[in-house]
Amino acid sequence: MSSISVEEDGGRGSMWDLDQKLDQPMDEEAGKLRNMYREKKFSSLLLLRLAFQSLGVVFGDLGTSPLYVFYNTFSHGISDPEDVIGALSLIIYSLTLVPLLKYVFVVLRANDNGQGGTFALYSLLCRHAKINTIPNQHRTDEELTTYSRQTYDENSLATKVKLWLEAHNLKKNVILVLVLFATCMTIGDGILTPAISVLSASGGIKVNHPEISKDVVILVAVIILVGLFSLQHYGTDKVGWLFAPVVLLWFLLIGAIGAVNIWKYDSSVLKAFNPVYIVRYFKGGRRNWTSLGGIMLSITGTEALFADLCHFPVLAIQIAFTLVVFPCLLLAYSGQAAYIIQHQDHVHDAFYRSIPGSMYWPMFIVATAAAIIASQATISATFSIIKQALALGCFPRVKVVHTSRKFLGQIYIPDINWILLLLCIAVTAGFKNQTQIGNAYGTAVVLVMLVTTLLMIPVMLLVWGSHLIFIFFFTVLSLIVELTYFSAVLFKVNQGGWVPLVIAAAFLLIMYVWHYGTVKRYEFELHSKVSLAWILGLGPSLGLVRVPGIGFVYTELPSGVPHIFSHLITNLPAIHSVVVFVCVKYLPVYIVPIEERFLVKRIGPKDFHMFRCVARYGYKDLHRKDDNFEKMLFDTISTFVRLEKMMEGYTDSEAGTFDAQKNGRTVDLLAAENDDTLYSNVEITSNSSQDSIVPAQSGDLRSKYSTYQGGISTSSAPASQTASDEYDFLNECKDAGMVHILGNTIVRARRDSSPLKKIAVDYIYAFLRRICRENSVMLNLPHESLLNVGQIFYI
Repeated sequence: MSSISVEEDGGRGSMWDLDQKLDQPMDEEAGKLRNMYREKKFSSLLLLRLAFQSLGVVFGDLGTSPLYVFYNTFSHGISDPEDVIGALSLIIYSLTLVPLLKYVFVVLRANDNGQGGTFALYSLLCRHAKINTIPNQHRTDEELTTYSRQTYDENSLATKVKLWLEAHNLKKNVILVLVLFATCMTIGDGILTPAISVLSASGGIKVNHPEISKDVVILVAVIILVGLFSLQHYGTDKVGWLFAPVVLLWFLLIGAIGAVNIWKYDSSVLKAFNPVYIVRYFKGGRRNWTSLGGIMLSITGTEALFADLCHFPVLAIQIAFTLVVFPCLLLAYSGQAAYIIQHQDHVHDAFYRSIPGSMYWPMFIVATAAAIIASQATISATFSIIKQALALGCFPRVKVVHTSRKFLGQIYIPDINWILLLLCIAVTAGFKNQTQIGNAYGTAVVLVMLVTTLLMIPVMLLVWGSHLIFIFFFTVLSLIVELTYFSAVLFKVNQGGWVPLVIAAAFLLIMYVWHYGTVKRYEFELHSKVSLAWILGLGPSLGLVRVPGIGFVYTELPSGVPHIFSHLITNLPAIHSVVVFVCVKYLPVYIVPIEERFLVKRIGPKDFHMFRCVARYGYKDLHRKDDNFEKMLFDTISTFVRLEKMMEGYTDSEAGTFDAQKNGRTVDLLAAENDDTLYSNVEITSNSSQDSIVPAQSGDLRSKYSTYQGGISTSSAPASQTASDEYDFLNECKDAGMVHILGNTIVRARRDSSPLKKIAVDYIYAFLRRICRENSVMLNLPHESLLNVGQIFYI
């Protein structure tokens, strides 16, 4: 093993300037495809159908809140009936300001090509400002179909904000920490939502049978939770068609029961639509102020509404919320308030007690089903968020299983699933009541909402170019509501509110340490990369024996020769006849179309048989088991060689105009000649200076050095003959064998590092590296073809 130390000043090679000329990023090789994302136009009938389907995916969590809101609001009983009117008024205006106005009509528009959540906001910002902490992007990535961004006037406020954000790494890290914190809180929601929803629903047993003990209710809730998490590996594709009808039935039932209760018990509760009762409620002192934590539970699930956007157009969600969800929730809460005013001692189980006797058991079944669906939505959202964090280098590599062939977003992460189950059971059995779980739930929700508000400010400036007046009113109204609720949940930290903070702190530590190690690994490769001029100076044989076969050398760098390669050829006397430097990188886009995934270029003269292949993925892309990554790499290189051969008849000026349309026709022609599937849309410049640049002092390497066929040196051949034979040469090398060379690096802190850094790097990061999945497993590379190259570097 080699031992390398990354210098703080970022040591560059002595031939840096020459190297920059020899290995420029792949401007010309990148596709010229660029289509700005536009939401598809849907017919009215299709929109209504999508709005119906969205009920089962998006609104389950928000819709089950009536099960526990008044229980948590008046956990210590009711001292004044007018407090019920005040609490109802707060619920009405909270639902209006936060889910309806803020999220449904504003925040949902800040989606990343249909993807929602805090990571979607972060990806938008990373595309419009250079705030990504791993600077492996290039302007060629901006030509992707899914890479949409805005341009600004140099003197505009957006440009000034962009430059201000890019100025210091501290600001980039602050934004990253905010995103990670919100992500960790959302993971906490994936634990707390099933706990409180299922426990509240199963609590209906005790209402109809008071003799049943609370332990039995908890046992029933735990059994339901175990069943729920145990079935996650099947996915929701097979039973998802049931979700929308069940949730629609739930909303219609709670709305109808609420309307009946208003007419039956006390129609005067409708005066809660007058906001003056909110002022009167706050006059009740600290007790009423702290009860805001319970009222805030009425808007839980709003963040899940944004995170689960995925497969539905914004307009469909707006229709579903305004026509079904919003009015039914208002009727449900108003009906419960009317019942509670007449039965103040039933406030702890008002939902089930307010149900007419003949509807009790059917409603119990529907409530339990709705709670399970709401839990399923948050669990799926948690899997999706962790997948996004993994793709952006913020979470250790874990197994991701694709559970549906129809829907890309339906995934299952076994390790996370069982961790969520254990934590969920611990919360349910540990607290044993809804009050403390509700306090914890409210803390998690309000913190995520605050982070979303803060992230929306630069999004509205940089992405939308909104007017300052609109940004001001959005920010002020959002912060007034959310900071008010935040001040209330602070009083509940010692009453269960500490749970999401502890969970978030644990996940944040894991995510930040992993991201820190990932950034340092990238910096190590960047600073220790080998000058390409040195490689070219070795000649076609690289100073070694070229043995038959293809060697894929994996690196974090999209340009330059990685240190792992120099380490390999220093310690081994041979290298493969064809060498391909492979960079797998993730971009801040939700998906990279398969035809735009790979970029290929040649390194050095054709005699060297060296290539670079950059495989680009979005945070929603998956490495499926049936994807043969090895075959995709080879087909991409062979397609490049064949296209290059066909372009040899063009002049340099003609090659420079080789566009996507011509490329597409060429690929079709090649496909007709050969039945092999072409996985990439490769653009090249034939015989351009970038393809065959050599150092000035080397002379003409094409004539000076011999070509290689099957790894055996032969006499010099003309360039045209080399080009003619290269495709056959690649196939011969493929038959000889393909080897994947990966770096097995050990990260250590320097001796003079602080104790905190030593703990983070030598213990936490090292432990996470040991238990996480290998890159070769993630890419489904054949185990028998792997070669790990060990090295140690100090940070």
